[in-house]
Amino acid sequence: MAKLLICMADGCEEIEALTVVDLARRAGLEIDMASIAGKAEVTGSHKIKIGADKSFKDINVNDYDGVILPGGMPGTNYLREDAKVIETVKSFAKNDKLVAAICAAPTVLGYAGVLEGKNASCYPGMEEGLTGAKANTNEVNVDGNIITSRGLGTAIPFALAIISYFLGEEKATQISDSVVYQL
Repeated sequence: MAKLLICMADGCEEIEALTVVDLARRAGLEIDMASIAGKAEVTGSHKIKIGADKSFKDINVNDYDGVILPGGMPGTNYLREDAKVIETVKSFAKNDKLVAAICAAPTVLGYAGVLEGKNASCYPGMEEGLTGAKANTNEVNVDGNIITSRGLGTAIPFALAIISYFLGEEKATQISDSVVYQL
């Protein structure tokens, strides 16, 4: 079974992060919420406190099959400024492991240089940060091992794309139906 990592920063968009975690766990995927803030709890962009499962500095990223970056501000900036996050994104992209980002966070992938020639989307107005990508306005882009999405309103289809990537479209449809979401 795939093991996923979601990098949690102060100022992350809570719904983008927790929707992915919730739906992935419903699907049977293992997903660890890792705080990059050096503390057990992060405070999202809307002042909601979220307990992390682990500290990012203490984990071995090689134990994971995919990394996910939620958006939100200033959370996205903290992700971009974290050398281990950038190193993980580059390594996973190079080694054909999943790299997924939503909202403002796809700009972190652009900064890391992993979007060259890839179809990608992000929060409206942040497209210049998708360095090297073929930017578009699709809700979700799946281009090889890179998945990007636009924002909170696309969090469910983003999570379902991650589920489909690892477990297939049938499982994603099953989860979609179970939460009464129409694909």
